[in-house]
Amino acid sequence: MDRRDPREPPAARRVGPRARGAAAVPRRPRGPRAGGGVTDARETTDAAEPLLVALDIDGTLMSYDQELSEDVRDAVADLRAAGHHVVLASGRSLIAMTPVAEILGIDRGWVVASNGAVTARLDPDEPDGYVLEDVVTFDPGPALRLLREHLPDARYAVEDVGVGFRMNELFPDGELDGVHRVVEFDELWSGEVTRVVVRAPGSTSEQFHELVERLGLDDVTYAVGWTAWMDLAPLGVTKATGLELVRRTLHVQPHRTVAVGDGRNDVEMLRWAARGVAMGHADDVVQAAADEVTGTIEDDGAARVLQSLLPAR
Repeated sequence: MDRRDPREPPAARRVGPRARGAAAVPRRPRGPRAGGGVTDARETTDAAEPLLVALDIDGTLMSYDQELSEDVRDAVADLRAAGHHVVLASGRSLIAMTPVAEILGIDRGWVVASNGAVTARLDPDEPDGYVLEDVVTFDPGPALRLLREHLPDARYAVEDVGVGFRMNELFPDGELDGVHRVVEFDELWSGEVTRVVVRAPGSTSEQFHELVERLGLDDVTYAVGWTAWMDLAPLGVTKATGLELVRRTLHVQPHRTVAVGDGRNDVEMLRWAARGVAMGHADDVVQAAADEVTGTIEDDGAARVLQSLLPAR
């Protein structure tokens, strides 16, 4: 029988070794240094306790040309060598995150995928290179049927964890990873899923936000991308909920957490961290959720933050 934490929405189901219920995400006042957390290399080197450094991928570590700078790679390697936990946290699927972890030299550790719905522990000794520690699913049917009434020409996909996606029609090359299987629309809700992707090229991100508000999609968590792209996840699930599970598992103190991100799906993560850092190109909503703002992706802003956590050379 499914054992559900009473704080969870009843529509969501969890599987995996740590699937006893969502970890409550601590809330703290916002503003410069409001969390009283790590602020510079001096604090880092004076403290014996490791940091948990949560990093978004696209637009934060990785440029829009899918490039990772040498400074980012070096800083990640140096942080890990110093005993800190570097955790990738992305809206990407798990199979789209593992290649990035490999490029960064992270073969052991944790990743939070699918905007918090999938949390995995990387282990090169495992057949797939990882162990699924927490997977949260929901019934996508009600949201899909309602959205299609208003976006009949959109493309819809649901994630099959560790495999790929089922979709009502093919997405453009490079937008989704793994195996792509085209199915009838009603087959998209044949079972519970971790994530729904909606792509409507004729709509803007503002129109997506307005549509969700108008339709009253209160039984899911949603994140709208820079373009006409929207992810749906189980209610209450965000990058922050996945990261809180990781933090507790690793016994990292709340004041030893750092997060860097640039998108609306990073807002909860930035609020969760003791030091939340928004990228310089992030919009006003994201920057308002952070303690500070670093440079843009073109300026290698994430590398600056990571370097600030290391002792001066």
